[in-house]
Parts: sequence; C-alpha cells; structure tokens
Amino acid sequence: MSSFLSNEQLRNIAAEYGTPLYVYNADRITEQFQQLKQAFNSEKVSFFYACKALTNVSILKHIKSIGCKVDCSSINEAKLAVHAGFPSSDILYTSNGIAFDEIEEAVSLGININIDSLSNLEKFGKKYGHNYPVGIRLRPNIMAGGNLKISTGHDTSKFGIPIEQLSDIVRIMQQYQIHIAGLHVHTGSEIKDVAVFMKVTDVFFDLVPHFPELQFLDLGGGFKVPYQDQEEGTDIQALAKEILAFEEKIEQTYQRSFQVWFEPGKFLVSEAGYLLTSVNVLKETTATTFAGVNSGFNHLIRPMFYEAYHRIRNISNEKGEIKNYTITGNICETDTFAWERPMHEIREGDLLVFDNAGAYGFEMASNFNSRYRPAEVLVKEGKSYLIRKREVFEDLLRNLVEPF
Repeated sequence: MSSFLSNEQLRNIAAEYGTPLYVYNADRITEQFQQLKQAFNSEKVSFFYACKALTNVSILKHIKSIGCKVDCSSINEAKLAVHAGFPSSDILYTSNGIAFDEIEEAVSLGININIDSLSNLEKFGKKYGHNYPVGIRLRPNIMAGGNLKISTGHDTSKFGIPIEQLSDIVRIMQQYQIHIAGLHVHTGSEIKDVAVFMKVTDVFFDLVPHFPELQFLDLGGGFKVPYQDQEEGTDIQALAKEILAFEEKIEQTYQRSFQVWFEPGKFLVSEAGYLLTSVNVLKETTATTFAGVNSGFNHLIRPMFYEAYHRIRNISNEKGEIKNYTITGNICETDTFAWERPMHEIREGDLLVFDNAGAYGFEMASNFNSRYRPAEVLVKEGKSYLIRKREVFEDLLRNLVEPF
C-alpha cells in the first residue's frame, strides 16, 4: 500500500467529510519513523516526537503505538501525552520562559525535564536538589534553520542558557547538588546540512567533563522535509553514520556511554498531512486570476508567517490545461497561499489539496474572523476515521461570559 494518499482517496474523503478538512495518513507517519529506526539501528538512540507539530490525541496514540516517545513544549502537551497513554519515562518536557510552577507540575507527572534558564535552574535546585534528575537546554550560538523565525540556536535567540554562562550552570549545579542528567541543544528547523548537527556534538564533546552524572545528549529536531519537488531533505543515513561515530569517539575518550536523543516533529507528520479546500470563486483581473478557496491563514498560516511553500494541486480536473493562478483565502486579510502558480485549470467548486500540511497546520489554526476550525480525519490502513469534529457556531460561544 502506498504511503501517500491517492487523489481518488482524497476526493472520496472530501465527499464524506466536507471541506476545508485536514487529512493525515498514519501509514506515512509509520514509514518516516521506521526510516529513522533503520538508519540509526542503535539502542543508544531514542526518538521523541515533537508534538507541537500536531497534538491531536489520535495522532499521539498512533505515535505511541509505533514505539516512538514524545517531546512536549508545554505542560498541557505533557498532559495530553499522559492522556494518550505514554508512560512518564517516554515523555520529555522542555520549558521555555515559563513560570516555575509549570516545572513543578512537570515534576509531579514524573516526566523528563529540560530547563532553559539560570533562574529556573536555581529554583529547581533549591526545591529538589539531587532528588530529581534534570536536563538543561543550552544556546550554542549556532545559526541554523530555513528561516530566522525557526532558528533557535543563534546568539540573539531567547532559547536556552547561553553557552558562555557555563560557569554559572556549574556553580548552581554544585551549590544545590543538582543531578544534571542531560544536555539539550535545538538549533532550528528545516536543517538539511548534517554538519550543523555535528557542530552540536562538538559542543557536547567539550562539555561532558563538567557534568559527572550525564546520561543523555539531546540534539533536538529540525530535520528538513522537502516541500518543493526539487528539494532534498536531511540525509538521515549520513546523519546516522556521523552520530554513531560520535558515540564511539566520546566513549573512547571519556570511558562513558550516553543516550543520544532526537526530537523529530515535522519529519514524522508533515508529508502525512493534506489540507483539502474547495474553490469558492474565480476572479480575473489584468494582473492575475485569483482562485479563492474556503480557507485562509486561520487554517494554514505557514505561507504567510514563514513565507513557506506548499504544493497545491487541483484534484478535480487532473487533465485540465495548465494555467497560472493566485490562490487566496476567504478572510479579511491578505492571505495569499501562492502567486501565479501553474496548475490544471481551476473551476468554481474544484478541490484543491495542499500537500505537506501535517505539521504546524491545524496546530496553528485559529478562529480569526470568527470562522470555524476544520475537521480532522486520520487514514489508517486505507480506512478513514474522524478524529476531530468540525467546529460549529456554539463553539464560538463556548467559555464566553455575558455579564450584561
């Protein structure tokens, strides 16, 4: 069975559930995870799905079922992971600029924790001392990622404790006898160059002697996913070869063995996802022909926020003449998905599918213009399942208080 859904499957799903609609293919997620497992083929390497990419509980349950662990960026993501059935040992929580009571709640769940500020590290030491192993997130001053907005390791990034504050980290660790179990570095997203990951291992290599109780080295995520036909993703086989060589080097040098952790998010779910939309209206002007669909940046903000490219295909008129169209949304802002994109001739009512919509699609959706968020469907072994209902008017009123 193909790990990509056919146009016929997508048309049938749209007919059954309506549009706009997010569709995810569980088999593709499984295939991506197996690619990682087979490339590394080591019990010393673990993968934690960065669930900020897509937190639907049915997706989390599928991730768990294939043997992948989960990485969380908020306490609520961690609680969703618990709800989905992950054991605490398989949940990683990396804090960022949060109040200390969120870390306290993470401790109460018994999960793995990374701390990213000296302030919270000191508070952690005062309260827990050596009683709860913890990791620290470092800022290595490495520029990486496909866009400044998704680069998190450079010298002006808010993420992590700056590497130049190492002496302060060690002082706090020693003062409160904190059990530093891991070091974490995430430099950004859309990283194609394997050498970027190896720069992080160089940082880790130099830091190991400062932390006598280290158990894991976490390189974050950021594997590149090809969004355009001519693009290439991260060479996972090459990365695995380099990482396994690093493990051997560090063991020989320090006579110590470590787990290596990765946090793939987009890599696992992006290509598994599709956004199905219907064409509301065609508008011809002297400059272009607009095709307005029943969606907008309230459903898929990546093209506007990151200037991200998504393939868009007309699956209702596959043999139509190729023409150029500007694909836009239906909200009261500039929500252009694509300018002058060559596509099979578009007619009102046609279905347009946005590929690579599994990561940061629904997850970043909103009710802007008081429009409803779409339904979500999971396809597993060829059968479709509704995993989130389409919103209705009552959802817009939920939690509102009308005092007058």
